[in-house]
Amino acid sequence: MATLPSERRAFAHKINRTVASEVRKQVSREYGSPQLSKKRAGAHQPVPLTEVVEPVDYEEYVSSHPPGAEPGPLRQLLEFPSDDLELLLQERECATIEPPVPEEDSLDPRVRDALGVYTDDWLIIQRKYQRYSTAQTPHNSERQREKQRGLVKQTFELDEAAIDRQDEQDDSKRHSVSLDDTPRGSWASSIFDLKNSTPDALLPSVLERTAAEDMDRRNTENRQQCRHTDLLGLYPAPDEDEAVERCAIPEVPNEHSGQRIMVKCLSLKFEIEIEPIFGSLALYDVREKKKISEDFHFDLNSDQMKSLLRPHSPHVAISTLARSAIFSITYPSPDIFLVIKLEKVLQQGDIGECCEPYMVMKESDSTKHKEKLEKLRTQAEQMCTRLGRFRMPFAWTAIHLLNIVSSVGGLDRSDSDSDTERKGTWNERKKKGFERMSVGEDMCNFTNFRPATLTVTNFFKQEGDRLSDEDLYKFLADMRRPSSVLRRLRPVTAQLKIDISPAPEAPHYCLSPELLHVKPYPDPRVRPTKEVLEFPARYVYTPHTTYRNMLYVYPQSVNFNSRQGSVRNIAVKVQFMAGEDPSQAMPVIFGKSSCAEFYKEAYTQVIYHNKSPEFYEEVKMKIPANLTDNHHLLFTFYHISCQPKQNTPLETPVGYTWIPLMQHGRLRTGSFSLPVSVEKPPPSYSVLTPDTFKGLVHPKMNFLSLITHPHVQNGYLCSYTECIPLSPSVGLASYDLPIQYATLSRATARPSSLLLSRSKSISNSNPDLASTPATPDEEVQRIIGSKGIDRSHSWVNSAYAPGGSRAVLRRNPNSSCELKQASERACNRMSAFIETASILCPPSRQIAKKLLHEELALQWVVSSSTVREASLQQAWFFFQLMVKSMSHHLFLSSRLDMPRRQRFPDRFVDDIAALVCAISADIASRYHKDVELVERLNNSLAFFLNDLLSLMDRGFVFNLVRSYYKQINKLHTAQNPSSLTALRMDFIRIVCSHEHYVTLNLPCATLSPPASPSPSTSSTTSQSSAFSSHVLDQGVVSMFELSVPFRQQHFLSGLLLAELSLILEPDGEGVFFLHKKTISALHSLLCSHDADPRYTDPQVRSHIAQLYLPLIPIVMETLAQLHDFTDTSPQRVRHASALVDDNDPDNSTISQSVAMAIAGSPLPHSKANPFTLPSVAGRQCSTLSAECSRMLLVCFLWVLKNADAGLLERWVSDLSVPQINRLLDLLHLCLSCFEYKGKKALQRINSLTFKKSQDMKARLEEAILGTIGARQEMVRRCRERSPYGGQENVRWRKNVTHWRQNADRVDKTKAEVEQESVVDGNLATEAALIALDTLEIIVKTVVMSELKESVLVGVLRVLLHSMAGNQSALFLQHCFSTQRALVYKFPEMLFEEDTELCADLCLRLLRHCSSSVSSVRSHASASLYLLMRQNFEIGNNFARVKMQVTMSLSSLVGTSTKFNEEHLRRSLKTILTYAEDDLELRDSPFPEQVQDLVFNLHMILTDTVKMKEHQQDPEMLIDLMYRIAKGYQNSPDLRLTWLQNMAGKHSERGNHAEAAHCLVHSAALVAEYLNMLEDCRYLPIGCVSFQSISSNVLEESAVSDDILSPEEEGICSGKYFSESGLVGLLEHAAASFNMAAMYEAINEVYKILCPIHEANRDFKKLASVHGKLQDAFNKVYNQRMFGTYFRVGFYGCRFGDLDEQEFVYKEPSITKLAEISHRLEEFYAERFGDDMVVIIKDSNPVDKNKLDPNKAYLQITYVEPFFDTYELKERITYFDKNYNLRTFMYCTPFTLDGRAHGDLHEQYKRKTFLTTSHAFPYIKTRINVIHKEEIILMPMEVAIEDMQKKTQELAFATHQDPADPKMLQMVLQGCVGTTVNQGPLEVAQVFLSEIPEDPKLFRHHNKLRLCFKDFTKRCEDALRKNKSLIGPDQKEYHRELERNYTKLREALFPLINRKIPQLYRPLPLPTTPTQRNSLSRSSFRRVDC
Repeated sequence: MATLPSERRAFAHKINRTVASEVRKQVSREYGSPQLSKKRAGAHQPVPLTEVVEPVDYEEYVSSHPPGAEPGPLRQLLEFPSDDLELLLQERECATIEPPVPEEDSLDPRVRDALGVYTDDWLIIQRKYQRYSTAQTPHNSERQREKQRGLVKQTFELDEAAIDRQDEQDDSKRHSVSLDDTPRGSWASSIFDLKNSTPDALLPSVLERTAAEDMDRRNTENRQQCRHTDLLGLYPAPDEDEAVERCAIPEVPNEHSGQRIMVKCLSLKFEIEIEPIFGSLALYDVREKKKISEDFHFDLNSDQMKSLLRPHSPHVAISTLARSAIFSITYPSPDIFLVIKLEKVLQQGDIGECCEPYMVMKESDSTKHKEKLEKLRTQAEQMCTRLGRFRMPFAWTAIHLLNIVSSVGGLDRSDSDSDTERKGTWNERKKKGFERMSVGEDMCNFTNFRPATLTVTNFFKQEGDRLSDEDLYKFLADMRRPSSVLRRLRPVTAQLKIDISPAPEAPHYCLSPELLHVKPYPDPRVRPTKEVLEFPARYVYTPHTTYRNMLYVYPQSVNFNSRQGSVRNIAVKVQFMAGEDPSQAMPVIFGKSSCAEFYKEAYTQVIYHNKSPEFYEEVKMKIPANLTDNHHLLFTFYHISCQPKQNTPLETPVGYTWIPLMQHGRLRTGSFSLPVSVEKPPPSYSVLTPDTFKGLVHPKMNFLSLITHPHVQNGYLCSYTECIPLSPSVGLASYDLPIQYATLSRATARPSSLLLSRSKSISNSNPDLASTPATPDEEVQRIIGSKGIDRSHSWVNSAYAPGGSRAVLRRNPNSSCELKQASERACNRMSAFIETASILCPPSRQIAKKLLHEELALQWVVSSSTVREASLQQAWFFFQLMVKSMSHHLFLSSRLDMPRRQRFPDRFVDDIAALVCAISADIASRYHKDVELVERLNNSLAFFLNDLLSLMDRGFVFNLVRSYYKQINKLHTAQNPSSLTALRMDFIRIVCSHEHYVTLNLPCATLSPPASPSPSTSSTTSQSSAFSSHVLDQGVVSMFELSVPFRQQHFLSGLLLAELSLILEPDGEGVFFLHKKTISALHSLLCSHDADPRYTDPQVRSHIAQLYLPLIPIVMETLAQLHDFTDTSPQRVRHASALVDDNDPDNSTISQSVAMAIAGSPLPHSKANPFTLPSVAGRQCSTLSAECSRMLLVCFLWVLKNADAGLLERWVSDLSVPQINRLLDLLHLCLSCFEYKGKKALQRINSLTFKKSQDMKARLEEAILGTIGARQEMVRRCRERSPYGGQENVRWRKNVTHWRQNADRVDKTKAEVEQESVVDGNLATEAALIALDTLEIIVKTVVMSELKESVLVGVLRVLLHSMAGNQSALFLQHCFSTQRALVYKFPEMLFEEDTELCADLCLRLLRHCSSSVSSVRSHASASLYLLMRQNFEIGNNFARVKMQVTMSLSSLVGTSTKFNEEHLRRSLKTILTYAEDDLELRDSPFPEQVQDLVFNLHMILTDTVKMKEHQQDPEMLIDLMYRIAKGYQNSPDLRLTWLQNMAGKHSERGNHAEAAHCLVHSAALVAEYLNMLEDCRYLPIGCVSFQSISSNVLEESAVSDDILSPEEEGICSGKYFSESGLVGLLEHAAASFNMAAMYEAINEVYKILCPIHEANRDFKKLASVHGKLQDAFNKVYNQRMFGTYFRVGFYGCRFGDLDEQEFVYKEPSITKLAEISHRLEEFYAERFGDDMVVIIKDSNPVDKNKLDPNKAYLQITYVEPFFDTYELKERITYFDKNYNLRTFMYCTPFTLDGRAHGDLHEQYKRKTFLTTSHAFPYIKTRINVIHKEEIILMPMEVAIEDMQKKTQELAFATHQDPADPKMLQMVLQGCVGTTVNQGPLEVAQVFLSEIPEDPKLFRHHNKLRLCFKDFTKRCEDALRKNKSLIGPDQKEYHRELERNYTKLREALFPLINRKIPQLYRPLPLPTTPTQRNSLSRSSFRRVDC
């Protein structure tokens, strides 16, 4: 036999070598031998980005550049440190006093050796610097916050202003509302104010003239001071969901324990004490239907009772006296019960009979039952003596643990009554518990509840036929129901007191489940507490580090029904036999309570007279370590005679059965059904099973769940993968190693369906000693083939792993199908770690050393089919094993100092190459079939290569990476390339997470340019450079692009950037989740550089930045796809797509873009600005989400910050102008992206920028899948794979600061908000400063070139944009310094070119002059003064700056709500001071001009003060703006500015009609001046052309040209005074009319626009115009509602200017009188105080003398538009009747005696007509009443009006189409109904019964008579119509109406036929026309007021 292994080995040798060599050939053919890749880069042809270049030969490069050559801090970048790997020895702690090892002496040496795993110290191999890699030290939010602790708080005006405003608001509420008499304050007082104000500090040396170079140098030095070195430390931490490389260092394995509770049994008392009672406790989980702990037995009997049993157990071990137990619960659930079972000594009679005395008798009635009790006691004594060994079931009860935990509550309650007892019956306690029954598992926290002492009073008697666990679960489930069946049973009353509390950390006097003493155990004589072994409800993944070898046997039932004779009281004796001789029963069965520690046999309970009993017994045994085939369990069945009879023994054996413990070398576990033999078993029975014997009786007997703790093949319930020693070299060497070690390293990839975190530790299971492998080869192959490995990892359970946040705690493993398979294939499980095979060989024989890693690699390469499949499933494990073995081998053989090429033999290196190649091919071929496996495999491979970089030839490993890429890229035409890319990304991310990543990229290498210039990826060289007159610096260019030399020398960073570049290609396949993946990988790497203490030196940083230089051009190429941060405006109402542009830092009332437009300059890059000239195109639509764009931009800024400035300069000088402009655009975007949002925004949780796309969907999924790991992961993957799905594909992580869930953190603490704003402020400042540095580099580079103008304009635009945002004071100081230098060097740019930049700059400077931060004001006023001086020096006056500053101030005043005039006044004073101090220009007219300008600005300011007062009063504010605009009648630019300001205010409030009119006025104004400038026939000839839109427009007529000429410098210079400006305004007006639903007005606007487009032949625009017209005309017929009008009168001196003024207010449609009353009353009450405002309730004329002078009175009346008869002919449509309104009317009823209403003959009516100064709609919503007219109607005239109205209503109801019968009947009823008060009949009787005496009333009498005639005629028509409409059911009702009508007609007949004779006398010749119409208005009395 001995020769066999060697023969087998030789054979294997032959096969294996052939295969391996074949593989090696193939690898070298495909990939070039790794050793030979030494060709220089020069020989390369260009390589496209999709392919991987051949890397530099790393080892050769390093050996030819020794570290000593580089001086200083760069030395560490050149090579790995010498102490990179270290080997540590860690002492093992033992929890018990005695070591937990088997007691046998004669152990097999292999077993003895294997047991060392429980006692030996740990050996750990680790990479010393790995803590610097992201794999072990993630950049999570906590770490980030830690680093951000000591940040300096930046000062932001945004936050300062918010504080100021708060104070101001409180003051302003009490201010008066009066306006001064004049629109402008008096000039003299204004100057006086200004002269008395104090200036800000002057900047030193501002007025000195220094050389530009010195200025630049000084600015640069200042900028570099106090900079934040670590940019990414300010940015939110990388998303941990993307961190595939995460793998925490596992903790040292230690024994698992769940939540521990301590149960103390204090006392058990029954009503009568007659016999000993024994108890046991165990935990049951009803939901899982599982017993989750072993039994704990306790004995609370009195000494007297115990003495009855003394003969049966003379020696009582102290371990059996325990009364308290510690239970462990790994999976707390609301369904856990503590079940208490009581037993008593066996006696005659069934359970019911034996319980009877306890239910009936009481000790208190002892006199009554004295005899009976005595009898029972005597009986019990006899039974104890005779049957003391046997027990019978007695009673049980259960405690629902959740009730204890939740009713007692957490520890936060006061502990004073913690030990109070809670009594009460079970039922009462239950009631309380029901409300909480539905709670989830979160309530079940057994670690911190308040201790409780329970008194259990009710027990249920056991029922002999319902003892099984199944029945118990039914009872327990029933117990939770309110109508419990158990309730109706009669209970056994007793008092069991138990104490339940959370277990202490380290309890004293504690015994382990094996009865070992747990430390600390001060005194062995004290009564112990027992730890109860848990049987977890679900799998627990944790290594077991203590030896535990126990067996639990549960006899279930036995059936003797078919047996004749007396087989009734059955007891089963269980023995653990070492052989067949009865003496070989082993004392390994644990005792229960008050007995010996171990027994040789155990008996089950006896159920009286039952032939097929069920049992609930648990027999606990200690298994010896060396089991043989002879060990077996023997079961003997006895009939017990309860009554002593003669000749009848106490126990009669009636059957036997047994079960061998070993089968095929494994312990037998599971459930068995065994036949029972009547005869004694034959000899040698123990190795066979009972069912192999013929002729046995077959009663059924089940044994269920023989649960074993580990031994050999330990079954699936035994997941204890123990840590055992491993020696990497197979041979005798293993015995020379005293140190054994567990592999404490991380599991790669994500094993087992991501159920656990990545923080795994690999450990070893027991060696498989059952089958002896013939050779090491076979052993390795068997291990590889083992399918069971996946569950025997000793994963340090995520609950304890350092991977906290990532961990998936206690998830249900069965959600993974793999686990199910795991349990199915448990029997085929193999050891998960390899014990040396040498121990199987005789020690004398030496074998050639075989190294584990070499053997493993070889076997894996040549493995096939199932073995290979299984190995791929668990590849992480084998890779890990190889790496562990390799590193240990390097230590043992002292090879760590050898060159890397010589560390491992070529054979092994080739095997590794073949293995990597094969696995890569597997990944590529299976990726769409088995996604999860491939993802795991891919990550495992990446981790393996990452590890190899620390051990092997690094050039070789790079080639492995390349071979991986080749395999994956073969399939680039695959069906789902994006998932392949995702795999590649995960792979490269893991490889790059190496702690020496920087060194691996050779950061100090200089690029050797290739022989043929490579095509540039960033198209840098494709355009001729704009600036370099010199030859292109090829070296620098190739550093900034992914050229072949770059990708060769910086191999890993080249790969990463190439991936990024490909994914970001606009037409590429870059699915959204891929964007996130790649950018996140890059971000994570840069974060690790920032956080790495090795790389703090700036020189080192600049070398690291060189690895990422191509990122700059990549991001420039991506510009069009980035999210547009310049447009983050919330969806406010926008005119024609945008009046609002969020560049506006003040969020101001009208956006900056409009303000700027107003001031005559477009905002740089303002998006879709409504006024933008048609030529400006918007940016492309963005394809990257906001989050990705932001991350990419922060990486881009990182590179700019850390790269060498000289390098950047050389690179910029090679760029073409379009490229530089693109770079500028990018900087512009960065400024918007990182702009400070302010504390307010942070309090609102988070701004739109960070919102995830598909936010809600992600949240919903999170909610649905909240707790299920694998399924959640699956959904995530499906989202990744779906072609449209998962734009962002990131699960919503609640712990990542910037998209924290609102519900999660509704209110951040003040400190948190404060800290966040500090961080945000620092990030904004640093980002802006980096942009500023880059601008300076660009300026420095372009100074020399001819094309500098266009670039400089771009630079200035970016600079202006940065000033516009919310910037910190620190940044603004540097920004102004740069701006001053720029203006100083290139003044012509501002003063000779386009005016826009100058206007823009003035606006920005002025805005900062009003800053609340004094340092900002100082700088801004210095800049503004120098700007004026510069302009003056160029042309001897500074008209341009003067005009622009004035306009800018106007637009600021009009738009900014936060504008502070006090601050601006100080700045103006500062400018004056500069002018006075400027010695050089003292004699020129300059100081005087400055003074004039400053005074004028100050005037505008005083207007502002008033505007601020009325900020809350929209009508007053608009009036004021209107007044200011009127004041600028002579300055068209400024008037235009104010009209625009008003338009913005209106659209903000939704007054679109008014906004449209402001724009029409603006357009008319522009048309006037355009007409003066040039006579153009297709342009409107001035405001006359606009009359058709509004009659108000004529007020825009230009002032005569002798006062003002448009040709003057600075007049009409804004961009609107042009044809395109006019078009923009008109289009915008049309859009506002559209929003106001005034579609007819749109037509009028387009009538002016169309000729312009026609003249320009702009048919596209014409098409669009006609399309819009068509839409508008179609909408005309929609239901529309225009305004409602009210007259408002103000009375009282408190109103100031408004006193005794009347206005007509236009309110939104359907505004009720109550609404406007309430609004105005509330508003003025807030102003003047609640009691000060009185609303006058009537509409009568107000007598001022009767009013209280101290109060403010308002009179509000609803008014209707009024039209004369001739007007109504023109005003036909609803629109006509609501447009151009000037006259309004309201009526007031009154009687002569002062009442409002009286009888018909005394009821008068006053009609009041109001005429306003302008027609509605106008540019404001309230217009003064300029004329008022009243008419009084006499009672008869009132009656005439009423009758006419009624007649009209009847006519309308009759002729309505379609007819409305209900309406008709209602009107008819009102006219002819008999019950109508003051109805028609009464009117006729009052006024027509007699002819009036006054001849003046004759005509009225006659008119009323005719009205009645008409009325009766209409009634008749109406009745006729009604008859035709009604159905048969209404006939009666109609007849009633007709009867009423007849009565009415008869009553009216005499009245309406009586004519006044005087009216019918013959007339003389025709009279004057005035008397022609008796009813014309001229016949009424008119009263003018």
